[in-house]
Amino acid sequence: MVDVAVIGAGLAGLTCAGQLDRAGYNTVVLEKSRGVGGRLATRRVAGTRADLGAPYLQEEGRLSSLLLRVLGNRRVLQPWTETVWQWNPDGSPQPEPPQPRYIAPSGMNAVGKFLAAGLEIWFDRRVCDVTLTKNHTWHLRLDAPRGSGDLPLELTAKAIVVAIPAPQALPLLEPLRVSELTQKVRSVEYDPGFAVIAGYAPEKSEQLAEDRPWRAIRFPHHDALSWLGLDSSKRSPSSQPIFVLHSSAEFARTNLESTDLEAVGQQLLDQAASLFLPEFATPEFLQVHRWRYAFSRQSYPQDCLTVRLSLPLVCCGDWCGLNRIETALRSGLAAASALNSQLQNRSLFSAIDLFEAIADNKLIADVYSVGRHE
Repeated sequence: MVDVAVIGAGLAGLTCAGQLDRAGYNTVVLEKSRGVGGRLATRRVAGTRADLGAPYLQEEGRLSSLLLRVLGNRRVLQPWTETVWQWNPDGSPQPEPPQPRYIAPSGMNAVGKFLAAGLEIWFDRRVCDVTLTKNHTWHLRLDAPRGSGDLPLELTAKAIVVAIPAPQALPLLEPLRVSELTQKVRSVEYDPGFAVIAGYAPEKSEQLAEDRPWRAIRFPHHDALSWLGLDSSKRSPSSQPIFVLHSSAEFARTNLESTDLEAVGQQLLDQAASLFLPEFATPEFLQVHRWRYAFSRQSYPQDCLTVRLSLPLVCCGDWCGLNRIETALRSGLAAASALNSQLQNRSLFSAIDLFEAIADNKLIADVYSVGRHE
């Protein structure tokens, strides 16, 4: 049995788990995929990497500023000075005002890997159901794909953190028959999205990339596109131009259940070709990812969701607020604080000390025993 089971290895879940683990709680993170970071996702393609989630990070508030500072000092992130433009409703592009943006040359999932340092994470483990036992513990039944390892398919815990998108959390929470909890989770609504990774022949680099006055362009009003970025500009040297496109929510809703993802991706490339160059429609390779829960359209208005149960259970995520990196970090810390108050009420790190402790692989006793505070 563990003290805390955290369901989901996105930024909120990792932040919460890191805080509790370093306070001395025996914590396990359960992740249904093979990686960490949630929508800070990176995929290996053609001998390099491409980011199919958030293309960069910005300072959105105090917590994200602290994390960016620590990651910058450790050279996990670096400034991205390329020009980002915006596509206006009248069909004309214009440069956006310069503002600091930060990328990870090794891929944006490096942020999740940083937050995951030192944590026990069970990958390829989907939580099927959560029940209360007669022994006053939580029982989690797990599912795993064949050949994914010999980790157990069940786990008992004293407390649970649910750090996955609200629609995915609902099937786990409904059997608990706590109407206050399920009503609040059910009120959260999401928009879907598609991400397309398109690679082109090196000889097309000048035509597709170098002659462009922008390295990425945002489409706030387009029917199909929301983002087109030269993702390979984040990595040096780059042997071939690789673009990442993101769909609009409207396009994604229309095509969400399509069984031919390549055809969906081709539609988006055709849109880019009609706006810029015909060559966008003919990549050397094409990969498409469906984000069923890309962004919360209707969020929960507090930093985390707690209800009165016989055992501690807290929900968190970037759906608890403004759907940003700052929100995920704040929600994870709030969930850790809420859970800690229901357990042993131990001392917890301040935000900056937590991020630096992760970087230095320290526990809370290692830091606060010498009187270090933010």
